[in-house]
Amino acid sequence: MFPVRSALGRVLPLLLGALLAGCGAPAPRDGAERDIRAAVADWSRTPPARLAAIPLEGWAYEVSAVRRDGAEATARAELRYRLSGYDAAAAGSAREVRLTRDGGRWHVTGDRAAPGALPQLWDQGPVAVVRGAHTLVLGVGQEDGTLSAIAAEADRAVPAVSAAWPRPWAGRAVVLVPGSLERMAELLGRPAAEYRGMGAVTTGRVGAAPAPADRVVVNPQGWAELSPAGRGVILTHEVTHVATRAATTATTPLWLSEGFADWAAYRGTAAGPEQAAPALARAVRRGEVPGELPRTEDFAFGGDPEALARAYEGAWLACRTVAGRWGEAALVDLYGRAGREPWPVAVREAIGVDPDAVVKAWQEALRAEFR
Repeated sequence: MFPVRSALGRVLPLLLGALLAGCGAPAPRDGAERDIRAAVADWSRTPPARLAAIPLEGWAYEVSAVRRDGAEATARAELRYRLSGYDAAAAGSAREVRLTRDGGRWHVTGDRAAPGALPQLWDQGPVAVVRGAHTLVLGVGQEDGTLSAIAAEADRAVPAVSAAWPRPWAGRAVVLVPGSLERMAELLGRPAAEYRGMGAVTTGRVGAAPAPADRVVVNPQGWAELSPAGRGVILTHEVTHVATRAATTATTPLWLSEGFADWAAYRGTAAGPEQAAPALARAVRRGEVPGELPRTEDFAFGGDPEALARAYEGAWLACRTVAGRWGEAALVDLYGRAGREPWPVAVREAIGVDPDAVVKAWQEALRAEFR
């Protein structure tokens, strides 16, 4: 009798191997691709000399694809790195590495952001570095005096934020200062018009663990138009977003996130509602007391600037009201709970009332402030 089971035991592994080879198994790399990958690996063992002043660690390029055209080639890669002493998690950047073959060997000739990916600051020119006590400032096309002034302002912002947000956070910040509004927009991947008139913004994912590699990005044109006091408020606001990032999730109301950042920024200043909330003051005196706390869509840029100002001012005064009536610790607790609990539960647990009571207290405060 023919030994069917024994034959199948020998044949089936061969058949499965053939099927897998045609259904998703990686194709073997030819010698040229291996040489290209090896050339990228050799080239990327250390950061470029022009970045020596930047405290980089964990610098590595991981090649994902290679495209070859005769003696030229392009490698798609993911750059991973950290700013030593500042980043708790690696930052990532999709890159395109260009190579040429000369004398039988492949050599890297250029490196840039991959199509559709955001550039790095050093893609825009030579980077100047200023270290503060709590901050690292990286700038392109800026005078050293400007970067030093920004570092000094950021150094004042960090302890102010720690006082307002007494929960664990890194206690340091990285500030990027590109050469223009347009260059700022390039770094952020958005139209320049969205940032016109703004002093700075913060990057980073909410609710990430470990903490992401946040960056405060300064708009040099908007910064130049600010008063010294305004610069302090702007940087403290943005550093607050860095500090509260891990506690902020998609469930955190935007008015609470923005209002808390402004509350922290104004907390150590002499500015009162008349100075810090002029647009809202005008509206309340016209009899236009808001019927609800600012909505997410109220914070969209590109619309009515007066309405946008009222949203930010109203959010700040809402946080100020909570801190004044129920205590600063209750406001901090509310912020932490809002990122992990339904809003009605967060309010009741943090300050012992329902959400409608918060709105009513805020409206009463507006009428009292802007009679």
